[in-house]
Amino acid sequence: MAQRGRRPFDFQPRTRIVFANGAFERLGELARELGFERTLLVSDRALLGTGLVDRAAALLRAAGIVSCGFHDFDSNPDTRMVEAGRKFASSQGVDSIVAVGGGSSLDCAKGINFVLTNGGSMRDYRGFGKASRPMLPSIGIPTTAGTGSEAQTYALISDSETHAKMACGDPKAAFRVTILDPAVTLTQPRSVTATAGFDAISHAVESFVTTKRSHISCLFARDAWRLLEAHYQRVLDAPGDLAARGAMLLGAHEAGLAIEQSMLGATHACANPLTARYGTTHGLAIAVMLPHVVRWNSEAVGARYAELLRLSGREVDSDIGAAGQMAGRLDELARAGGLPRTLRELGVEREALAQLASQAALEWTGTFNPRPFDEAAALHLYQNAY
Repeated sequence: MAQRGRRPFDFQPRTRIVFANGAFERLGELARELGFERTLLVSDRALLGTGLVDRAAALLRAAGIVSCGFHDFDSNPDTRMVEAGRKFASSQGVDSIVAVGGGSSLDCAKGINFVLTNGGSMRDYRGFGKASRPMLPSIGIPTTAGTGSEAQTYALISDSETHAKMACGDPKAAFRVTILDPAVTLTQPRSVTATAGFDAISHAVESFVTTKRSHISCLFARDAWRLLEAHYQRVLDAPGDLAARGAMLLGAHEAGLAIEQSMLGATHACANPLTARYGTTHGLAIAVMLPHVVRWNSEAVGARYAELLRLSGREVDSDIGAAGQMAGRLDELARAGGLPRTLRELGVEREALAQLASQAALEWTGTFNPRPFDEAAALHLYQNAY
């Protein structure tokens, strides 16, 4: 095995990152640089009332670019919604894509790009590197500090028949440009800020300990944790603090970059069946499961949790250990966000735990967990979280 911190990696930045207060106003300029003429503007319906979508269309129009809006999807975009987007985009003859919104908008846009340019359905692209033809140039503008989808080559799309989440990735799916403007996150209600922010925190924590982690992914995960842990409660208590908003947005993006190199672990493996079966918002499922997975991982990566604690200025309490202390801090953050702490609060029945565990054991992310993860482990974690 390679020495610690020297594991092999293949890292190629594919996305230009434009980070600044007011960077949103550069959309037309950046789209024109990429040669956009007729673009698909993808944003979820909830964003329409904020004025951001209209502003994006106006900026594109001022740059001589025609935009065609697509909004027919929800917080868990599925294969049916992606196909609807493909049909609409095809009828409009678009040559580019702009995605504005949270992870659902960004993922849906990438999903549409797959099937519009390469044909077939999203099921054909499950896994990595299955797009054989070029894809349309695209720009991603996240309005939440959460999924980090704008930093990744993967689209997470649910199968409309089985409701299982599919990770569909290809280097060509990466956004050419990502605009990170802290001011646009002010449009989100507190509940979305809390849920998305905790999801970002989970990405930093999990990507830092996976078996696939690399020197590069750990650089991003460390800085993401430092930024997110320090500013999460601040953006909830003082939502107008743009400096804190910027720290969260950059931290979420860096966590997304870490995921691209390191993948995730048992927390996400346990969360996905909850979304598939109950329609649970992803971040809420993560909030319930993450502290339990951290405690369970103690024997494998306790020293790595200690490293993160020290980054946030905390000395490890030898009585409870690094994993216990990290789990306690995560519980504190979840409480600050008003997030659920048990599966009962999510409406899960105890008799459903065994079936959920069998589904969790099949999730790809579980294969990267630092402690071997299987159906028995998933059931144990669900029981602890109940």
